[in-house]
Amino acid sequence: MPKLSKKGQVTIPKKIRDILGLKRGDTVEFILQDGNCILRKKKVVSLDKWIGALGEGKTDEIIKEMRGR
Repeated sequence: MPKLSKKGQVTIPKKIRDILGLKRGDTVEFILQDGNCILRKKKVVSLDKWIGALGEGKTDEIIKEMRGR
């Protein structure tokens, strides 16, 4: 059974990490519900797929147009 360290840390058992698909560097979140604590893998939304979607140098032009300049 995992124990809380002096720093307030606990090791998540491998079986649980595998089930949740947790890897080094992943972000988790704790939810308090009815006196229990639920641990789940936090979904991180990446904006990387949108980089360059407007084309080279288009962002400034669009902002100026939206501001009426």
